[in-house]
Amino acid sequence: MKRKNTGPDGLVIVDKPSGFTSHDVVAKMRGMARTRRVGHAGTLDPMATGVLVLGIERATKLLGHLALTEKEYVGTVRLGQSTVTDDAEGEITASKAAHGLVRADLDAGVAALSGAIMQVPSKVSAIKIDGKRSYSRVRDGEDVEIPARPVTVSSFVVHSVHEAEAEDGTPVTDLLVSVTCSSGTYIRALARDLGAGLGVGGHLTALRRTRVGPYKLDRARTLEQLQSAVDDTEGAGLPVMPIGEAAAAAFTRWDVTVAQSRLLVNGARIPMPLFETDGPVAAFDPDGTFLALVENQGGRAKSLAVFA
Repeated sequence: MKRKNTGPDGLVIVDKPSGFTSHDVVAKMRGMARTRRVGHAGTLDPMATGVLVLGIERATKLLGHLALTEKEYVGTVRLGQSTVTDDAEGEITASKAAHGLVRADLDAGVAALSGAIMQVPSKVSAIKIDGKRSYSRVRDGEDVEIPARPVTVSSFVVHSVHEAEAEDGTPVTDLLVSVTCSSGTYIRALARDLGAGLGVGGHLTALRRTRVGPYKLDRARTLEQLQSAVDDTEGAGLPVMPIGEAAAAAFTRWDVTVAQSRLLVNGARIPMPLFETDGPVAAFDPDGTFLALVENQGGRAKSLAVFA
């Protein structure tokens, strides 16, 4: 049975503006693509900007796997003030003069938050506690305790240090930082913990995501640019990354034979070679058509999602 063509089919890499939730961007894309079947591969806080990967139609089946990939950020950390949200959108809860910090102490603090660490997410986060979002519990006045969880911070670099004065007169120090980390890492929690470790408190004042897996800012388009492409009657329309191209960029490729492809798309668990990388593998037929995402289970391919 031929699949009904309800709209564009693939990924759209959005440069999310500040002030928009990830759901806001999804809602905008549903209008542009004229389909309800739109999702995102990992949220960005409203304050943050940068790479937000959206899937349209069949590409929504890729999103859960893409969300687990490594991410990169650049941001600004303010030392000397703590906030209820661990970022600039929350009320200041404590202030302490933070001028004259020693660079060696900064570097030691950053080193302690690098590598495989246990991190307590921000209380004002979307993590569910007994079925209810943590931020909702905080908003209702509850004292929330979120257990620490393992994350990996592959790189945490301080690029510049600048002493300043906050609006309330507190002497603060602003750091320009970059972070490469695993999925589930909270950059505002890194800012909070860095400030706590230095004894002055800290929070995140700006954040821009520059990469999600293989998808970087150079492929991202603003909502205005995307809308202009949709409105251009003489243009190609919404710039969608074809689902096969998206899969080839994000996952290890496995080229199968015609006979193997027929078995795969019908759910058969065919023998599968070992690959150097862990995680899902993208299977392609001899014509280059993306067939399925599979994983090796006991030497055989188990289909995670079929696209052919």
